[in-house]
Amino acid sequence: MHQNILRSIPSVNELLESPEISKLTDLYPRQLIVEAIREVLEDIRQSLTNRTNINEKEGTKVAGNFPALDGRGQGGRVKDTEFSDEEVMSQATDLSPQKLLPLVQQVLQQKLCGIEHAINATGIILHTGLGRAPLAEEAAKQIQNILESFCTLEIEKYSGKRGFRYHNIEQLICTITGAESALVVNNNAATVLLALDTLARGKEVIISRSHLVEIGGEFRMPDVMTKSGAILAEVGTTNKTYLKDYENAITENTGLVLKVHQSNFKIVGFTETVDLKDLVSLGQSRNIPVMYDLGSGALIDLQKYGLPYEPTVQESIKAGVDVVTFSTDKLLGGPQGGIIAGKKKWIEPIKKNPLTRALRVGKLTIAALEATLRLYLEEGLALKKIPVLKMILTPLVTIEERCKKVINKVGLETRVCMNLSMVDGFSGMGGGALPGENIPTKLVCIHSDKINAIELANKLRNSTPPIFARIEQDRVHLDMRTVYDDAEIDTIAVALEKIAGFSGNCVVK
Repeated sequence: MHQNILRSIPSVNELLESPEISKLTDLYPRQLIVEAIREVLEDIRQSLTNRTNINEKEGTKVAGNFPALDGRGQGGRVKDTEFSDEEVMSQATDLSPQKLLPLVQQVLQQKLCGIEHAINATGIILHTGLGRAPLAEEAAKQIQNILESFCTLEIEKYSGKRGFRYHNIEQLICTITGAESALVVNNNAATVLLALDTLARGKEVIISRSHLVEIGGEFRMPDVMTKSGAILAEVGTTNKTYLKDYENAITENTGLVLKVHQSNFKIVGFTETVDLKDLVSLGQSRNIPVMYDLGSGALIDLQKYGLPYEPTVQESIKAGVDVVTFSTDKLLGGPQGGIIAGKKKWIEPIKKNPLTRALRVGKLTIAALEATLRLYLEEGLALKKIPVLKMILTPLVTIEERCKKVINKVGLETRVCMNLSMVDGFSGMGGGALPGENIPTKLVCIHSDKINAIELANKLRNSTPPIFARIEQDRVHLDMRTVYDDAEIDTIAVALEKIAGFSGNCVVK
C-alpha cells in the first residue's frame, strides 16, 4: 500500500507540463517553479509516509493533517482528522495540478518574500524585527532626492575640489552635542570595534564587570573587545564597582577606560557604580582616555516629558568624556548607523584607521541621518517630526481615539464575532533602549470563540501588508501607540473584515 500511494504522486515534469502550473512561467523563473514543486511534493511524500507507517503499527486509522488540503501548515490547517488507508490513497491519487497550484504559488511567494511595508501593532516602538526606527518624512524625502540623481557626497560645491564625505554631518553632530569632532560608521558595534582598535590595540581596556553586556544577535562586548585587539581588564563585581577598582587596575599598559551604559537591561537592588565625572577625572590625572558607549543615543532629555532618566550625548560630552559612541537608529530615530564623537585628539586617529573605510556608511544613510539631525537643531521640531519621539510621547487620549476608530470602522457582525473591545495596556521601547520601562497605552482587544488567538495573529501577519500584533492570555492585542496614521487604521479594519468573512461561523454581509 505504501509504495502504491507514493507512486500515485505526480512527478515534477507532469506538473510543469500541466496547463494550470505552466501559466506560472509567465510570473516566475522556471527554476524557482521547479524548486517550489519539489518542496510541495516532498512535504506530501513525507506526510503520506508518516501516515502509512502509523497505520502499519497501530491499525487502519491515523490522525493528522494532510498538507495538500491544509495550506502547508501556515496557520490554515484543519483539526486533526482520522483517515483510513483507502482515504489516504484516495487523497494521494487526487493530487491534480489544479489542487496543487495554490500550494506551489504559496511556496513561490514565500521564496520571493522580501522586505515590505508592515504595520506594527505590537506596541514595541523600536522593534528590531520590524526595522527599528521609522524615518521622519524629511529623511525619507532626502533619500528619494539622492536616489533620483547625483549628489555632492565627496565634492565641495563652491571649489569643485574633492571633499570629505562626513564634513556636513560632522558639523551637525558637533553643533548638537558640543563635541569637537565626530565620525559615522555602519552601527554602534562598529563604533566600539573601531575606537578600541585605534586607541587600545595591544593595550588593556579597564571595564566594570557589570558593563560586559550582550547586545542583539548574541554579540557580546567582551568578544567585540577581543576582536579589536584590546586586552580586557575586568574590575569590580556584577553589582558593585568603585573608583578604587579602576585606580588599582591602571598599569603602564592601560590604553583606555571604558564605561558601557546598561541600555538594554537593569541591575537593581544592592548596587554601586562610579559617577562619570569621577572616571573622567581619573582618566585626566593619568593621561588615559575615557570612552563611554551610550548605546541608545538620546539627544533629548526625556525626563522633561515624564519618562525615566536616560543619559544624553550632550551631558556626556559636557562631563569631559574623550570618546562617546551611540546608535543612530534607536532613540535618535534615524537610519541604522553609529556615531563616534568627542575630543579631536582622539577622534582624528580613528578617522585615519584603515577599518574606517570598511565600516563607512553610504550616501543614503548620510542623507537620511543629515535630515534627521537637522530636526534636532530645534527640540520642538524633533519632537513633532521624528516618529520614534512622537510615538513615545503620544498622549493616551490620542491612542484611545485610534482604538475607537478601528472598532467603529468594522461592521457590526465582525465587531460581535471577534468581540472587539478597548483595554488598558503597556507599550515598550525595545531595541535596547529604556529597559524595563512600561509606557501606558490603549489596546484593541480581540477575543473570539470563532477563531483562536494564534490563528488570528497568523492571519493578520499574512495580510497585505502584514499586521503584527501580540498575544496575551489567549487574546490578540493591537497596540495603537505604534499604529500611527489613518491609512494603517483603515488597513487593519479591512483585514479584520476579511478574516471574519473567511472564518466559518463569522458571516459578514
